[in-house]
Amino acid sequence: MELLRDIAHISGKSGLYRILKPGRGGVIVETLDDKKQKEMVSSNARVSVLKDISIYTEDPNTSIPLSDIFLKAREIHGEKVDFDFKNASNAQVFDLFGAIMPEFDRERVYASDVKKIITWYNILSATMPELFVPSAETAEEAKA
Repeated sequence: MELLRDIAHISGKSGLYRILKPGRGGVIVETLDDKKQKEMVSSNARVSVLKDISIYTEDPNTSIPLSDIFLKAREIHGEKVDFDFKNASNAQVFDLFGAIMPEFDRERVYASDVKKIITWYNILSATMPELFVPSAETAEEAKA
């Protein structure tokens, strides 16, 4: 899932953005929705690249990369995770995520984090299905 290095979340904004190129005052991004709007994000904005995000596990010395969580979600739920977050309790949200990643740390990972991850998965699955096609390198690693 090397393509995740080009996808970012911008704090304070909804959705995900494709990083196009650096500009003088920040970075130029494009929305991953149908509108494909481009905008300049200031260098002061908190931009989190999805490739660098990982989730805490019960073992304090390890964490699971977001790419692994997305692949596991694809195995279990297919192309879309159908879940009603608005009417779900935190326990139900954690149960959903527990099916995908049973070893996540329930004290350090919040329900809002899980909602964000599932929303991101659904966005990426709909707009960038090529993320979930195994590359030749990944296939060779799986054989070994």
